[in-house]
Amino acid sequence: MATDTERHIKGTREEWRAARLALLEAEKELTRKSDELAERRQALPWVRVDNVYRFETDAGNVSLSDLFQGRSQLLVYHFMFGPDFTAGCPSCSSIADGFDGSVVHLANHDVTLMAVSRAPLAKLQAFKKRMGWRFPWASSFGTEFNYDFQAGMTEERQREGGGEYNFRSEKERPALKAGDPGPGGIAAGAGVDWPTFLRELPGVSAFALEDGVVYHTYSAYARGLDGLWGMYQWLDRAPKGRNEEGIWWRRHDEYGKR
Repeated sequence: MATDTERHIKGTREEWRAARLALLEAEKELTRKSDELAERRQALPWVRVDNVYRFETDAGNVSLSDLFQGRSQLLVYHFMFGPDFTAGCPSCSSIADGFDGSVVHLANHDVTLMAVSRAPLAKLQAFKKRMGWRFPWASSFGTEFNYDFQAGMTEERQREGGGEYNFRSEKERPALKAGDPGPGGIAAGAGVDWPTFLRELPGVSAFALEDGVVYHTYSAYARGLDGLWGMYQWLDRAPKGRNEEGIWWRRHDEYGKR
């Protein structure tokens, strides 16, 4: 049986160069479009955040404005780690592996990047230590923060059919049943069943602090996070691309264990 490599088109260096130059034009167009989208993101109206949110952090109980840590910009990664989880979501963990090293650079460019999850702080601290991460991580346990920014839903809302996610009405699958481990065992790996796992939702939200007032400036969810998932940016440039069927990734300390 032929392998993917054997089936792939072969050619000369001249043929490769001609095809690569044609692709380069398309890549340049995509870069220009990406620059335009970045400008449109920054042109979105800022919405004042009047709700009062409190978070548990390594520095104690703090407000949303305190999360800025003296800077004027805040990026929040909504990390899927619910109160009942025994470990963070493997997908979010992979994304966090990628942004952990960027935190210090952003901090020196007036941007605080941190994760926020609903799990109690002690759970987050223990998992952060296990993973060897350095980014700041705040617990929103007991607050409406995740729900207000489409990063989770209550059990009641889930039973009623879901809320809004990615700016659309999110209707939960009718097959959701307590005890369901979900595809690839991803929920079981977090110590919960599929319905509990799906009550936490991934996303990123941006905030600005101006004259003591916090503004919400941007949020993205679902495939809108692709650009932040570092390993996929590399895979998209590998010979076989993403080349995947189902959930293949694990937390970085779990490879080779099963």
